Amino acid sequence: MIGARTRGRALALVLATLLSAQDPPPVPIGSVVDATFTDLRWQTRRLPELGATKATVLFFATIECPLVRRYLPRVGALAAERDKDGVVVVVVNVGPGDHLVDAVGQVTVNAPAAVFAKDFDLRLAKACGVDRTAAAVVLDAERRVVYRGRVDDQHGYGGARTAPTRDDLRLALDDVLAGRPVAVGETPVSGCAITPPAAAAPGDAAAPTFARDIAPILQRHCQECHRPNGEAPFPLLDEAETRKHASMVVEVVEQGRMPPWYGDSAHGVFRNHRGMSAAERATVLRWSAAGMPSGDSKDLPPPRELPTGAWRIGEPDLVIGVKAPIRLPAEGVIPYHYYVLPYRFEHDTWVEAIEIKPQNERVLHHCNLARVKFGEKFTQEGFITGYVPGGDPLVMDPGTAVLIRAGSVLALQAHYVTTGEPETDRLSVGLRFPRVTVQKEMQVSIAANFRFEIPAGAMAHPVRATKTIPADAEGIGLFVHMHLRGRDMTVTAETPDGNRDTLLVVPNYNFEWQQSYRWNTGAMHFPKGTRITALAHYDNSTWNPWNPDPTEPVRFGLETTDEMMHLFFFWVARDEELGLSIDPATGRVATAPR
Repeated sequence: MIGARTRGRALALVLATLLSAQDPPPVPIGSVVDATFTDLRWQTRRLPELGATKATVLFFATIECPLVRRYLPRVGALAAERDKDGVVVVVVNVGPGDHLVDAVGQVTVNAPAAVFAKDFDLRLAKACGVDRTAAAVVLDAERRVVYRGRVDDQHGYGGARTAPTRDDLRLALDDVLAGRPVAVGETPVSGCAITPPAAAAPGDAAAPTFARDIAPILQRHCQECHRPNGEAPFPLLDEAETRKHASMVVEVVEQGRMPPWYGDSAHGVFRNHRGMSAAERATVLRWSAAGMPSGDSKDLPPPRELPTGAWRIGEPDLVIGVKAPIRLPAEGVIPYHYYVLPYRFEHDTWVEAIEIKPQNERVLHHCNLARVKFGEKFTQEGFITGYVPGGDPLVMDPGTAVLIRAGSVLALQAHYVTTGEPETDRLSVGLRFPRVTVQKEMQVSIAANFRFEIPAGAMAHPVRATKTIPADAEGIGLFVHMHLRGRDMTVTAETPDGNRDTLLVVPNYNFEWQQSYRWNTGAMHFPKGTRITALAHYDNSTWNPWNPDPTEPVRFGLETTDEMMHLFFFWVARDEELGLSIDPATGRVATAPR
């Protein structure tokens, strides 16, 4: 008969053999975490860059996981509450198909006080020993894992309690902040299994080819900018050019950096939306992994027709330019320049397209155009359009136009930057007059805040502005503007009867690439009295890599090192029918209804 001790040893041996054949145990409690990840600005970061913290919370998420959706607002509330205690909460997206902008948008809406991280290669998840979403990890001041598990025990796979019986994450934080060992260091997680990135498949017989699959994608999404004299740094018009830059193309496509688009796709449908679908991104990655096969040249699509003229609006009917060259220094901060264009409108003039054109694009960061009465200065109230990196010229739908009143002039507010050597520029404005009957006048309503102070070190300081629409309106589109500390902006509309809708979420605003968000014609209607509200968050901390000085509070100002908070809402009166026939040579009204 085998004794109990012998049976116990035999069982232990069997268990040890079984465990040795399985995956190694997870990262043990007490391990130090230091892994690279990508922030909302597509910068490679590490946790020590968050600075000295008393505790760091990592919450692992995907856009679609239902448990993440339930817990993310709770995690966001925790981030806001514990900020004063020296706690930083980081939401780590681990969805292999989740576009970075949309993933940041999820955090902006549900947990704006949290820091965002994208774990493309799952290095951070592996370093924490996490294999499921909705998992929370607490790191102490030395970034050691002291808790790993659920947020609380309310929600699970099979259902939910009416309230949690144990707030595991909060209790763990309480222990850390009190200097005590965490009482319960690990709990089970009912999250979605994290899917690793798809492995490369060299030699894939069904791999995409350049001719059949990649060339059409480049035409649809890239060549508008990646062409000779385009805004992009190199062309992508043929296979040779694409192969030359293939590694960079694959990287920016995989990360969702290109084509550039900064609106969360969960909020709003816009006619000028840029961005590849998940299937298109996967096609580019499969093509690269398979060795970039050329395919049959017979499969190549016909070349895309690209702009060739000097003006993006087509040949203007009137061009007005600054008389003298604008001379700029090699270094230093350049104050805003103001110019009144040398042309007085002697009659009411209707314009359907406007383009601001610098002679030297390297030095002009942005420029605003306003109509003002002769003899008056530039004012925001007369704003029509602007020039910004990544922006489009103002081209209105047929039948819609801007009115420049008789006796007005056009004024420019130009923001220049230095390049390290003396430069010159010359600004011109091109106007195109309507060819069809004008029925509607374009209006611009601006929600702006000029009285705010962003505290030094603040990672998500909120600033709000509102504007009430004075008539029944049809929306044309939106444009948001901040400076280097601007992190995100959310735009909502509340109708007089209390209905509230989120119009736009820009979760990772980019000062260097500002774009418009234009709705489909007739898609958006707003009753008179609708309140348009913009909520922006500013990052004035060391975590913001573009922050000029995180030790100083920031207020409104015109310079790049100051801050701004503007939302531009473009619209027309819904029932307006002007019926104006315009002389296309002058922009004057030729005939009007009696």
